[in-house]
Amino acid sequence: MADVEIFVDPICPFCWVTSRWVVEVADQRPLDVRWRFIALRIINEHKDYASEFPDGYPKGHGAGLRMLRVLAAVREEHGNDATGEVYGAMGGLVHNEKRRREIQDEPIESVGDGIVRDALDRSGFDGQLAAAAGDERWDELLRSESNEALSRTGPDVGTPILTFDPASESAVSFFGPVISRIPRGEAALELWDLTERIARFPTFAELKRSMRERPVFD
Repeated sequence: MADVEIFVDPICPFCWVTSRWVVEVADQRPLDVRWRFIALRIINEHKDYASEFPDGYPKGHGAGLRMLRVLAAVREEHGNDATGEVYGAMGGLVHNEKRRREIQDEPIESVGDGIVRDALDRSGFDGQLAAAAGDERWDELLRSESNEALSRTGPDVGTPILTFDPASESAVSFFGPVISRIPRGEAALELWDLTERIARFPTFAELKRSMRERPVFD
């Protein structure tokens, strides 16, 4: 049984930072992480992108959806650990190596495909899995997992979503934490313990402040 589930979309930079924090904690503790999916393109499909989002978001969220289709295919064929590896490669390319910039120059029907191919190659997986990017049959699964994530937190949140002890009666879920830098070492463990403690407080709902900086990747 997984100790924690994290619902991710590869295109989200804050989700990427949080996911690297989770990996940092898992490197220091016996933490079993299960990789789940939440598609920003799907959970925002009822919105008007032209009026409610800045320029570039249609392609950005579209690229995230295509990457998630590939991750779904990877998980079905190779399992959870492989999903984490390919997601790690995708996020490294998109965010650390700033390949997100190329997405705006790509056709909408193949947006993000270059990143997908390179991520599969770096992870050592068959490049034929890249064909899943254009396969809409995966969208039913992505919609189901996106809806499941929001059912655990309530609507009007984004990525990431974390669930502690997902198979137990004491499971708790929340959106975030939204952090701009990846905590390392003892700082990562301290934030983990504090986050889990406050998440388990039965009536706790929200704690928020405005962002102080853009996300920093290392």
